[in-house]
Amino acid sequence: MPQYIHANHALTADGWQSDVQISISDLGRIIAVGAQDRVATHVVALALPAPVNLHSHVFQRAMSGLTEQRGPDASDSFWTWRKQMFRFLEQLSPDHIEPIARLVFMEMLEAGFGAVGEFHYLHHDMNGQPYANPPEMATCIIAAAQSTGIGLTLLPVLYQYGGCDGRALTAGQARFGNTIDGFANLYSGTIAAMADSPDDFKLGIAPHSLRAVSPDGLNATINLCPDGPIHMHLAEQIAEIKEVTEALGASPPRWLLDNYNIDQRWCLIHATQMTDAETRDMARTNAVVGLCPITESNLGDGVFKGTDFLSHGGRIGFGSDSNVHISLFEELKTFEYSQRLRDHSRAALATPEHSTGRVLFDHAAIGGAQAAGRNSGQITPGMLADIIGIEADNQWLCNRSGNTVLDGLVFGGHGQDCITDVWSAGRHMVQKGRHIHRDKIIRDFIKTISRLEQQT
Repeated sequence: MPQYIHANHALTADGWQSDVQISISDLGRIIAVGAQDRVATHVVALALPAPVNLHSHVFQRAMSGLTEQRGPDASDSFWTWRKQMFRFLEQLSPDHIEPIARLVFMEMLEAGFGAVGEFHYLHHDMNGQPYANPPEMATCIIAAAQSTGIGLTLLPVLYQYGGCDGRALTAGQARFGNTIDGFANLYSGTIAAMADSPDDFKLGIAPHSLRAVSPDGLNATINLCPDGPIHMHLAEQIAEIKEVTEALGASPPRWLLDNYNIDQRWCLIHATQMTDAETRDMARTNAVVGLCPITESNLGDGVFKGTDFLSHGGRIGFGSDSNVHISLFEELKTFEYSQRLRDHSRAALATPEHSTGRVLFDHAAIGGAQAAGRNSGQITPGMLADIIGIEADNQWLCNRSGNTVLDGLVFGGHGQDCITDVWSAGRHMVQKGRHIHRDKIIRDFIKTISRLEQQT
């Protein structure tokens, strides 16, 4: 049935509008934005486009809170965390993955994300062997997305080697690994697994990184998916920069820029270690840089050159990566604060036209949609109805409107508490601030974690 959302205020493609009706078809698309001339099926104080969470590894949500003790090495880092992650994933089966993914997708929807780009690299069984059905794990991700109602861009990952020298994968990486032919088989199986998915589900491709994928593997991966999104980790760690530079003769960003036509299909994840020149040149490609500020802070990755990148016309979006804490507004705030701390500034990303919160939110909505290959990111006819409903009659927003509301949501610390509703492609999955299947999803997740802990 068509839906008619009446909003006191809405952030539309034409800016803020008051007393707006957003008409949604039974196919989940916005068919009109204008005067309120129908009986409302839903009423919200404010309506915002729901951004895409452009980078997630769902299985890592089960590790949240388990990696904060210092190990025997006083210089604890991303690389020691990575070893802990490898040990953890050795236990995970398809029976574990689906309830974990449902919990993650529920939390994303409740946080205001309308869709997710799942960077999916946990492919094989506990011994590193392909399942009888190669996309077994991908099927669990798809099922979790369908049951929670979140939009999905699935990004199967090619992971060939343990490093640029072509060394074998370690035991911890065996569940990720594939040859080019093996990955092609997995990818074709994933196409079949998605055949009965909702129309807004998309399939892209993800060569993991220049450290883990050869140039031949990168070419083969791109050829498998000639039209969909291409996601890749890029320049996240200093050790990665050193290894790739020694092997390929250039840093990861420079080598990619010199050897490929980087365009709007690409989403480059993290990019925290780019030089000033690389930052400028990458900004001019129309690719999206996928930022995950909470995870990047948690792992000590470094600070992305955000002010420089945006000053050269760069495009960004936001993801939750390790899912240690899933919060749309906290991701935006953490990014802005990183720029302020680095430069001893305030309102680092604000422009003469728009406040900081508006700039951050616009980038999250538009950049995330581009990265996911999803027809969303704006409230305008023809777009998917990915919409957040916000309640402003509270102590955090005080019935304000306009860009000040976005500043309050991002910087006031209670943005998520103001969310009343979330639609994903017209699917009304969050109502009164809660996912409609919340209680069962949480019960199943707790049971799954208990089983996992009993195995260790």
